Amino acid sequence: MTSFSMAEPRHPAAGSAPSPCQDHCTARIMALTRGIVRLGASLQPSCGRAAFHPSARAPLLLGHAQVLLGGLRLQHSAPQSNKCQWQLKEDCFELTYGGLVMHFDYVWLRDHCRSASCYNAKTNQRNLDTANVELTIRPAKTRVDDETLFLTWPDGHITRYGLAWLAQNSYEGQKKSAVQPRILWDSDTYTNAKISSISWEKFMSCDDELKNFLRNFLLYGIAFVDGVPATLEDTEILTQRVSLIRETMYGRMWSFTSDFSRGDTAYTKLALDRHTDTSYFQEPCGMQVFHCLRHEGTGGRTLLVDGFHAASKVLEQSPENFELLSRIPIKHEYIENMRDHRNHMIGIGPVLNVYPWNNEVYMIRYNNYDRAVINTVPYNVVQRWYVAHRELTMELRKPQNELWVKLKPGKVLFVDNWRVLHGRESFTGLRQLCGCYLTRDDVLNTARSLGLEV
Repeated sequence: MTSFSMAEPRHPAAGSAPSPCQDHCTARIMALTRGIVRLGASLQPSCGRAAFHPSARAPLLLGHAQVLLGGLRLQHSAPQSNKCQWQLKEDCFELTYGGLVMHFDYVWLRDHCRSASCYNAKTNQRNLDTANVELTIRPAKTRVDDETLFLTWPDGHITRYGLAWLAQNSYEGQKKSAVQPRILWDSDTYTNAKISSISWEKFMSCDDELKNFLRNFLLYGIAFVDGVPATLEDTEILTQRVSLIRETMYGRMWSFTSDFSRGDTAYTKLALDRHTDTSYFQEPCGMQVFHCLRHEGTGGRTLLVDGFHAASKVLEQSPENFELLSRIPIKHEYIENMRDHRNHMIGIGPVLNVYPWNNEVYMIRYNNYDRAVINTVPYNVVQRWYVAHRELTMELRKPQNELWVKLKPGKVLFVDNWRVLHGRESFTGLRQLCGCYLTRDDVLNTARSLGLEV
């Protein structure tokens, strides 16, 4: 219980009756905050209130203490575990709920109002013109009742927020949450998971099989379909079951051999080190499809490496190197002299693309073949970048992180090109491969349409 005493007006004294939310917080917090924050103990919250003028200086909560700040004397009893409390501070609204301490800007609280006049619940779009919100706005009245925060603004408008909604959408809550759940893997982890390939017949006829395929793909970044007729046309039909095909300069569906028909190392028999494709695109392709239609020779195994797993090791061992790789923009390029023109594509971005609030990697852009001249950072940063890049490279090249797969006619491989690096052994003889790129957003839309939360 929290109480304040000032000359005028008087606030409830310590030991006064508990607030209305005390009787209900425990069960509802357990139900509503599960999956939002990690809790280390059972929840037995109570709800305390600290109401004072927004211009008053913020009190410090220091267990059994009385602190005088700006003429305000705060008496705070020893804190109970995971208390539900709120305070109006000078620059923010502070809420403690379910063991999580959160801070909300006052403009944010007005801007995100979900009332009918401010937000269209049918279209999930904002009606409020944010430019009309005063940047110095403060609530005129504030109260917490049961599981809801009520804010009355100077113009009389009332905003209501569920406390669980605030926890889920707070910066502090987002720091503890993954945007895209995934399972990081090395060779043993993936092999021991015993992820089954989906058969062509079931994949094409059963939505549950497609859903299971996409679930595994989103968790691991790779997935296989077996028994596909070894033709480009059937590969295209299979692919369209997942998403729209992204047409690029390589065409809609591509089929190639080692004839060097394009100015790219992939069109040779040479080994290819691990890399992601289309790093020279402004937006690299999201999913890649491979189908070996025939191979009359030896070698040519496909190499797969979880780039997110390697990045997590760098973050764990050398946060400063992870930060450099996620901040420094690097150019990748593709240069091809065509019959009637010269095609020079340039994609710019860091090696690791991360969500800055939780350091979750959402895309790796790694291709040492296509990396252009480094001219986007000053000389005194270049050496540090090379050190960071070397550490990531060493992680990617550890044998335990390498998954080798022999692609044969009928076995189609789907790869998350934003996550999993691929390469190949050198090979002999005739080897014909076909495939395509898919648009990432449409792959995710297919997953959502089947009931997956992504």
